[in-house]
Amino acid sequence: MVIRYSLFALISVLLVSSSTQLLFQQQQSQLEIIKTSGVLHVVTRIGQATYHKGVDGYTGLEYDLVTRFADHLGVKVRFIVPKTYEDIFTQITKGSADIAAAGLTITEKRKHSVRFSPPYDTITEQLVYHSGKRKPNNIDDLSKGIIEVVKGTSHADTLIDLKASAPELEWYVNSSLDSNSLIYFVNEGLIDYTIADSNQIGLLSRFFPSIRVAFNISDPRSLGWALAKTEDNSLYSEVEKFFSIIKENKILDQLIERYYAHIDNLDTVSLYKFRMHMHKRLPGYRKYFQQAALKYNIDWRLLAAIGYQESHWNHLAISPTGVRGIMMLTKSTAGEVGINDRTDPIQSIAGGAQYFHQRINKIPTRIQEPDRTWMALASYNIGHGHLDDARILTQQLGSNQDKWIDVKKHLPLLSQVKWHTQTRYGYARGQQPVNYVENIRNYYDLLLWITEEDWIQKNAMSDNPEHADIILTENNISLL
Repeated sequence: MVIRYSLFALISVLLVSSSTQLLFQQQQSQLEIIKTSGVLHVVTRIGQATYHKGVDGYTGLEYDLVTRFADHLGVKVRFIVPKTYEDIFTQITKGSADIAAAGLTITEKRKHSVRFSPPYDTITEQLVYHSGKRKPNNIDDLSKGIIEVVKGTSHADTLIDLKASAPELEWYVNSSLDSNSLIYFVNEGLIDYTIADSNQIGLLSRFFPSIRVAFNISDPRSLGWALAKTEDNSLYSEVEKFFSIIKENKILDQLIERYYAHIDNLDTVSLYKFRMHMHKRLPGYRKYFQQAALKYNIDWRLLAAIGYQESHWNHLAISPTGVRGIMMLTKSTAGEVGINDRTDPIQSIAGGAQYFHQRINKIPTRIQEPDRTWMALASYNIGHGHLDDARILTQQLGSNQDKWIDVKKHLPLLSQVKWHTQTRYGYARGQQPVNYVENIRNYYDLLLWITEEDWIQKNAMSDNPEHADIILTENNISLL
């Protein structure tokens, strides 16, 4: 009898405790629940323009924005990558995630089911075709090929709107692949056309050399995060506050610059030459780049990108001013780093690595990455003195001397009499280091792309504790 009474009492306590906890949760706002749990649940999609696994960890504009927002809240992030594009919105409307950060286009149709954050970027939807096929000039030309788009995207909605004025327009809707995969299929000649966002095309066109943009298929459109439509405004208000802050302090501009500013710097011919040299020349020097980079804790692909920008990986290269070798060292620089033969690829690469390491160490420690690396590259090209002159001008003209996005706007002033006469080191071809850095960023991206797949395969997700903060739903496999 005593045992039965004790069991009854225990059950009663547990029920009361459970009910109290449920009532407490119901009284909390969404923001309070997130802060109490310490976890922000974010649904996203894999892609170069959003979120993907890189050699140094996760990266992408959405990844950077979300992790900064989580830091703003004082919580961790759990990323959810659903099986299909449509599932992104399902996760939000069902309350399975707090935010959808996936490069989502803000449309009137979508506003009926979700609530969008303030816009943070602008894109244009564009028609993509294969360079080896006839370029379509307008909507009427699309009847001569197969258009394939991803189900649930704004691209599919755009085609529906266009069909009202072009009844002959037909397309295929794919419910299992993503836009990245369809761009790949166009590049391989497997489908005729697809539609993608301009930022996505800009990033991927460097990796898929056969894709081309035929024409814009929409007006400029804004991107935003999607949240559930509820009477609880707590999370939405904090998102509004966050975007207001990062727009005011220019963090948003700096992030967009980081991912997109350099992607249009190389033309098709330059990209073709790079690919050709990568296959024919780089294999003979790769181990030397790796050895030198390891010594100075530099990513070997960055060092190789510098070498390509300097000489196209030609160890016998020589400029009109007398710089020589793969890393194009001057005679005085070679002597400074202990190099006897600048045309010897092993010595040149080792000397270039040492010199670049010195450039990095000269950059003030308060300057964070990636700005630190971009400024060190500019210094490698133009000299530390001229870089300092540009940084001083940047500050004098009211911008941030510690941010590459600001410094690169003022470097060209060094070629103007009005400005270089006010500096310590005088005249310099200031646009040259800007182009130099942007080119290297492109070559570095391409080398990362080529080597990334092998790296990821060697570091399977199940073996990496970092993946405790990501959920990949079943069968979510991207060609990228």
